[in-house]
Amino acid sequence: MAQPVTTETKAEAGREEPAFPPFNTATFPSQLFWFAIVFILLYLLMSRVALPRVGGIFEFRKTRIARDLDQASAMQRQADEAAAAYEKTLAEARARAQGVAQETRDKLAAESEARRKELDASLNAKLAAAEAQIEAMRTSALANVDTIASEAAAAIIQQITGKTANAEAVAQAVAALKAG
Repeated sequence: MAQPVTTETKAEAGREEPAFPPFNTATFPSQLFWFAIVFILLYLLMSRVALPRVGGIFEFRKTRIARDLDQASAMQRQADEAAAAYEKTLAEARARAQGVAQETRDKLAAESEARRKELDASLNAKLAAAEAQIEAMRTSALANVDTIASEAAAAIIQQITGKTANAEAVAQAVAALKAG
């Protein structure tokens, strides 16, 4: 069966408990002695083993950080130099491209001018040939004007009078009008 719960402590029951061992005044000297030995041993262990290792790690990290910073600054200088070289190359390429473009424009303009001159010469030759042909046709037409005028006059006289006109008389009249 279950035991009843009591609120009675051992001290109330009449039994006296010893004090907590670290607080026992009878053991203070031996506790202080062992505390001093353990403290000295821990101090020696820390100062001779642990702290030099930690110091070495700090020194290693310090030198590594300094080396990394030096490498980073060297790489930054290289990147700056590469960027400057890139800009210079890009500027040179642009200048060459502009030169090539100007050269091509000049070449095309010269070819266009030459083609225009050839076309002008061809058109001028055709114009001269057309003018010569027109002049020949004009001369031919003027040569036929006398004949046409004579025939027209004869046709008008025949229409008005009903009689055929003398071809010689009509030619003389046309020549007299032409001269006069």
